[in-house]
Amino acid sequence: MNLPKWFFPGLGVKRWFLVIIFAFILISLGITPLFGFDLSVYVAKNLLVILSNIFGNQAGFILKFTAVIMILSGIALTYYSLIKIRSEFNTHITPNGEILDLLYEKRRSNRGPEIVAFGGGTGLSNLLRGLKTNSDNLTAVVTVADDGGSSGRLRDEMGILPPGDIRNCLVALADREPLMEKLFQHRFESEGGLEGHSFGNLYIAAMTEVLGDFEEAVRASSKVLAIRGKVLPATNEDIKLGAIYHDQEERIGESAIPVYNKEINRVFLYPENASTTPEVRESIKKADVIIIGPGSLYTSILPNLLVKGIAAEIKKSEALKLYICNVMTQPGETDGYTAADHAQAIIDHCGSGVFDYMIVNNRQGTAELRQKYEAEGAYSVQIDHQRLEELGVKIIEADLLKKDSYLRHDPQALADLIYDLNKKYN
Repeated sequence: MNLPKWFFPGLGVKRWFLVIIFAFILISLGITPLFGFDLSVYVAKNLLVILSNIFGNQAGFILKFTAVIMILSGIALTYYSLIKIRSEFNTHITPNGEILDLLYEKRRSNRGPEIVAFGGGTGLSNLLRGLKTNSDNLTAVVTVADDGGSSGRLRDEMGILPPGDIRNCLVALADREPLMEKLFQHRFESEGGLEGHSFGNLYIAAMTEVLGDFEEAVRASSKVLAIRGKVLPATNEDIKLGAIYHDQEERIGESAIPVYNKEINRVFLYPENASTTPEVRESIKKADVIIIGPGSLYTSILPNLLVKGIAAEIKKSEALKLYICNVMTQPGETDGYTAADHAQAIIDHCGSGVFDYMIVNNRQGTAELRQKYEAEGAYSVQIDHQRLEELGVKIIEADLLKKDSYLRHDPQALADLIYDLNKKYN
């Protein structure tokens, strides 16, 4: 604790600390004559002599009455000062909530399980928004194979890892006021060099140049947003994602992979020996729960698991391992896929043992919503129980659909289910 910082100008609490010190002096002086303690006995005796000369036989009573007034005044001043200090915290330091509420939430969160989640895109960031309500011990491991949009442009122009998915996860875990979140997600619309870029991507890119290291830039951005947990790139190496389709055509580049009515056989990383970081390995070793997904199967989830060291470390872990299947199929990527097809793709690429249970949503949205998605080529993922049983996959079904204008997971319902499973199996 850096005590001198409490006395910096402008905090509005110094005066009340001084009042508390004065109050303690009053209380200690009052206790001495009232209870006969040795503290400041010399002062009390001399005060009694003075009062005797003035009030005669009433001196003892006057002294004790004065002592009571001093003690009560000290208690009142202490109580009032604490109220003022709390008010200063609530007004200037924690404007989004009562300091006691925030301290309670912080303590409750610190008792949360160690959770490591793998993915990218909106699926992972949506999950993190629900998980952060009950734990600070969150680690998001994010794919860095993105080569499209703002991230792709920064990657090509500056030679840095793509910051887009990392930015989304940082914002999802942020514990700052909404304005800071809006700022990081703001996308420039004016014509020119900034068009299409998000402020958060540019900020991470600038921090990378200033600090000379992408991981350090992410850590610094984490502090700015005061995130609950940490966000880690799956690898620090410059990787590209490739795909081989059933007709044996090969394509390189994450943004080029989804092709309508073209079935993916497998995906791969280039270079194939790209390794994960020691920090990711350590997070997996410490994990109580490991979560894969939700997110784009071939362009968000598998690019993480294919990084050398990640799947092997997950298989060795004794943590509860969960795979969260998508609610809807993804046009050009998982057309016509059932829940078993999703599981089969992960097993084909990584082998068995990367997840213990598969979480699937068993509720369909309204007919009107489904029609809107179907018009774009997305359909509800069907649960084919027999094939899943043949694959040896244990499934957990639940109503996990968010009740709004989109067919996606409800982050809080999904998080509650994960925490319940952790209590049950850990």
